[in-house]
Formats: sequence, structure tokens, C-alpha cells
Amino acid sequence: MASFKIVIVSDSIGETGEFVARAGLSQFNFEIDEKIITRYPHIKEKEDFDFVIRQHQNDNVIIVYTIIQPVLRKYVDSVLEENGITHVDIMGPIMTAIESKTEVTPFYEPGRVHILDEDYFKKIDAIEFAVKYDDGKDPSGLLKADIVLLGVSRTSKTPLSQYFAHKGYRVVNVPLVPEVSAPKELFEIDSNKIIGLKIDSEPLYRIRKERLSQLGLLDSANYGKSERILEELDYFDEIVGKLGCQTINVSNKAIEESANEIMKLLDI
Repeated sequence: MASFKIVIVSDSIGETGEFVARAGLSQFNFEIDEKIITRYPHIKEKEDFDFVIRQHQNDNVIIVYTIIQPVLRKYVDSVLEENGITHVDIMGPIMTAIESKTEVTPFYEPGRVHILDEDYFKKIDAIEFAVKYDDGKDPSGLLKADIVLLGVSRTSKTPLSQYFAHKGYRVVNVPLVPEVSAPKELFEIDSNKIIGLKIDSEPLYRIRKERLSQLGLLDSANYGKSERILEELDYFDEIVGKLGCQTINVSNKAIEESANEIMKLLDI
């Protein structure tokens, strides 16, 4: 087998080009020397590409390139064609096809896929964070959170936490129960990122009665009594007053409606 090299050229970091090259190599039954692939990232100017060509003018090469900028990509195409160099344009054909079908002009911004990757991993991290610190499981999460939600039971704390987690925000929700002291960490963080989820007693009474019914429990359970509900709401008002945080009323509201109000308050 004749020896050859694969040269990756990119106006970003070249990770996509190398991934495709390695995927192609994996389909062949021969030993792959790690030195077979050379990557040239951040090729922004014609002179940068000319340097790459000079470096490999005596080599048996395949040039694999992911050039986003159309002017530079056209130059790369022409140089490779004129010199009879085997080459693979990864981004050009797919961008042209998508533009043709959609009639939408591309951004022409190198490295955008990595921005998308960062957003994805940020969202996954936020979702895992919300699960880990859901329902006041670990007060230490309050010190790391972007948003803190407070409320009595059945005020949509968990659904709202997940809603914001899917937008990449690290959220902790804390249940407020009269018999349990509010975590001290609540008073150590910026109150501007704390939102109290207020609810009127009547809708909360109905929600809890329905919940008790779903669980097969008696209506007489303390959880669903009007007196208990009023006690919890008084405690909520007490804690929110001490914190000086903002509140929204979630009574009879969909998750999206409550979330929009929170976003306005937090200016996010």
C-alpha cells in the first residue's frame, strides 16, 4: 500500500474534518499510524493555506477541509484543482444544498457547531443540577444556583425548575414548611435571584384535595385542611418578607405563564 497523509484544514479548530477523516479510515483494513493525520486549524487567510500547501508539496496527500468563509473556500478549491491534489470539501456541499432548499443565507461563522455543543452541555448540566437539588435535597446547591424558587407544596416548583433547566439555568427549589427552618443558605445568597411562588388558598385547597384523592388518602388528612394551608401560606409570607425577594402568584396559571413572569422579573 502506498503511504499517504491526510491533511485537515479548517478556519475553526478542524475537529469536524478529523472526525470525518477517521470515520473514513475506519472502513479500511489496514493499520493506521497516528501520524497519518495532520491538522491545521484557524486557517483564515489565503497566505495561511499557501503555507500548508508548501509544507506538503512533496507528500502524497488528501486534503480534507472545513472552510466556512466562501471567498477562502473558493480559493482553496481553485488551488487544489489547479495542482491536482486529492481533496474533500466537507462543509461546502452541505451548506450549498441547505441554502438551495431553504433560500436562507448561512451565517458563515467558523466554529458555530462548538457554540451549539456548549449550549447543549450547559443544558444537560442544568437539568442534572435541577434533579440533584430538587425539593431542597441539598441546601449547598443554593450557593451555586442561577435561580432559586420558594414555595409551599403544590406550587409547581419542580416543573418550573425543569422548565428553566432546559433553558440552561441552574435552578434550586426549596419547599417551605412551618415545622422546618428555612435553610441558612437562603439568607447568604443574592435575594434578586430568589423568586417566591405565591398561591391563593382556595386553588391550593382544590389542588391538594385532588392530590389526596389520587394518592387514595382521606380528605381529612392535615395536608388538605384549610387551617393547615393558611398556616403554610403565612409561613411563606414570613420567609419571603425576611428575604425581601420578589414573588409571583401562580394561582390557576400554566407553567409557561408563570415562567414568563419569572423571566421578566429576573430580566432573562
